[in-house]
Order: sequence, then structure tokens, then C-alpha cells
Amino acid sequence: MFRILALLASMVLLAACEETQLNEAKEDLGDFNMRVSFVYTDKALQWPLSRAAEPSEWNEPIERALEARLGRYAGSGKYDVAITLEGFLLATGGIPVLVNPKSAAVVNVFVYDVTTKTYLLKEHQMKIFEDTTGESAIIGSGYSRTKAEQIDGLALKIVDGLEEYMAKQRVEKGWFGGDGAAEETTGTTAAPDQVEATPDTAPVAE
Repeated sequence: MFRILALLASMVLLAACEETQLNEAKEDLGDFNMRVSFVYTDKALQWPLSRAAEPSEWNEPIERALEARLGRYAGSGKYDVAITLEGFLLATGGIPVLVNPKSAAVVNVFVYDVTTKTYLLKEHQMKIFEDTTGESAIIGSGYSRTKAEQIDGLALKIVDGLEEYMAKQRVEKGWFGGDGAAEETTGTTAAPDQVEATPDTAPVAE
């Protein structure tokens, strides 16, 4: 039995991914310059089996991650960014090695071009799972991280995912000063400060 558990532990450690860092290298975002950011969490759903947390506890971590990651770009354009938290699950303790629940969040993101008064992204949904490190892979995130650490980690992963997606769209669609820039969504040109969270999002399995 001990040998089996030791084998499982070693396999989990090998599968653990590197943790996302706050100060990772910049992406190529062309003329991107974040004029202002908006974070909406008041209508977020706390999914079953989650650690208890108030939606307002997410505001500051997401705002901090936005400023650290997207606030460092100083291009010639002007863009507004909004994130609405739709739902979340903060993992509780599981069964070490065998059952390790992962924290997760679902957000909608918006990127608004101030110059053209159009959206590049409008209500684009992202499903985010927390990083698995050696420690959390063995004993589970619910044991190895506090609630605040889980929220901080997911907030950074949300913005990291958005930053990478924006860089990909620059290559594929010419966003931020590239060739053939195009909107993902057409229609209303209301600025992001008018968006609302849609609280009917259901949890999504990995």
C-alpha cells in the first residue's frame, strides 16, 4: 500500500505545472494601453462545495492583477478593459493524492477600443482553473492554500489568460495596431462601465 501511494505521489508531482508568476515577460500587444479597468463581482455565484467567500473579496485581487499585467503596456492606443466574475469554486480539502479538488472561476471579459468606439471583445467567457503545484497536487489546494491565496492565484490566472488571449488575437486578427483589425462582436458601442454580470453561469468541469 505504501509503495502504491508513493508511486501515485511521484506521478502527481511530475504532472504538476509551474505556477503563474506576477512578473512574467510581456506579450506583444502592439499599441495597447489600458486607459481604465472595471471589475464587477457583485452578482457572482458561489458554487456548491466551495469555501465560503464574499464576491467583494475578489475585487482587489483582480484589480491588482490587471494593473500589474495590463497596466505595464504603454502603447499609443487607448483601451478599456472590464472583467465580470460570474461564478467561482474555492476548493476545500479532499483526500490527499487521490481526490484533490481544484479551485475554479468563470468570468466574462470586455476590451473596448476608445478611439474607434467599438468592442474588440464583448462578453467573452473564460473558464479558469488554479495552478497545480507540487504541494497542492499531493494534499490538495484546500489544505495547502488559504482562501485568500486561492483567490489571489485565480485572479492572476484570469488576467494572465486574458493577456495571452489578446496577444493571440493580435497575431490572428491584427488587434492593437496590426493588419486587418476586427471586432469579435458588433452592435452596441456602450463603454465597459455599463456592462453587467450574468449570474446564470453554471460550473464547468475541467
